[in-house]
Amino acid sequence: MADIRISHAHALPQDAARRAAEQVAEQIARDYDMALEWNGDVLVFARSGVSGALVLEPNLAYVEVRLGILFKAFAPVIEQKLTEKLRRVFG
Repeated sequence: MADIRISHAHALPQDAARRAAEQVAEQIARDYDMALEWNGDVLVFARSGVSGALVLEPNLAYVEVRLGILFKAFAPVIEQKLTEKLRRVFG
C-alpha cells in the first residue's frame, strides 16, 4: 500500500507526457539517489527505504510512493515536492 498518492490531470500527448515525466524522474533521481527504470508507460523508482512508480495514462499522471520506516516522517515534505514538480512539468 502506498504512503503517498498524487494524481495530476494533463492535456499533453503521450510522448510529451513521457518527456515531462522524465524531467520529474531526473529530479527524483538526483534529490533522492534513486534508481529509475521505464516499463512501458510506468517509471519505477527505488532506493533503500523508498520505492514507487510514476504512471502515465492519457490525460493523467500519478505517483505512488512506499516509504520505509525512516522516511515516513518526511512524507509531507516528499509529497509537497512531488506535487509541485508534477504541477510544474505537466501544467
